[in-house]
Amino acid sequence: MTIDMMDFLNIYTNQNTNIIDIRSKYIYELSHIDRAINIPYEYLLLSPEKYLSKTETYYLYCQAGYTSKEIAKQLNSKGYKTISLNGGYNSYKLNTKRI
Repeated sequence: MTIDMMDFLNIYTNQNTNIIDIRSKYIYELSHIDRAINIPYEYLLLSPEKYLSKTETYYLYCQAGYTSKEIAKQLNSKGYKTISLNGGYNSYKLNTKRI
């Protein structure tokens, strides 16, 4: 499941959201979406039960949206509710410049 960035930004500004940056710790520390936590995708796939609850919804993003889409698909097949941000962090930067 995916969500367009503008739709995500509407949810993000009006609700408490679980946002996970699945990029490396180094890239996350350079810049990330406010309130996002960093869980590199390798760790998330290895032990999702350590980081996720099956009763919560999580928004995942990577740099361009391709990896997060695949990771969300895999996690959803295990019973988690994850949504990939279309366009990833690149789209976030582009769309927040317009606001």
